[in-house]
Amino acid sequence: MGQATNRLIQEYPVSDLTPNHTAGEPLEPIDAQKLAELAQKNIDNPEGGRKKIRTRTEADGLFRNYTQVRDLAPVLVSEPPALLGDDSAPNPTEIAQAGLAACISVGIQAIATHRGVTLTKIAVDIESDIDVSPTWGVGDLSEDKRPGVSDVRVKVEIEGDADRGTLQKIHDDAIRWSPVVNTYTRPANLTSELV
Repeated sequence: MGQATNRLIQEYPVSDLTPNHTAGEPLEPIDAQKLAELAQKNIDNPEGGRKKIRTRTEADGLFRNYTQVRDLAPVLVSEPPALLGDDSAPNPTEIAQAGLAACISVGIQAIATHRGVTLTKIAVDIESDIDVSPTWGVGDLSEDKRPGVSDVRVKVEIEGDADRGTLQKIHDDAIRWSPVVNTYTRPANLTSELV
């Protein structure tokens, strides 16, 4: 394991991150019947699977932003002190990376459930490279600059009642069909307008 991975494990022991799961015990299962019904619904009517996701974000000052998603509590996103924030929450890139990890994990659990595999552990570690020197359009704006994440390295741990080959196939299919992985690797068309 690399130094960063060791630090992550030391900083975020599983018991602190997952208060509802006991190490070595099966993960709380999703409803396999409802998963099968959802899958069949999308097979029968693929167009019905196309949805809109809406969020609203409002700035609170000092780079603090609150985002409303559905009827959940607002999500706070901020910046660390090195990027002039107050360190009150993860920054936008960290939130995107957390979404990537969670999407991979959800896919792994869904695919394992569909294939009758009981999992006792899913852990996703992600490390990425980013160039922040453009400083939101006020820093180094050289033509060769590519703001945003350039390289993403994902390491996945899966444990369960299946052999390594089966777990590998679950992993590979989760990566292939993850909506967020595909957003990273095949970016969406984005338009923006001042209203």
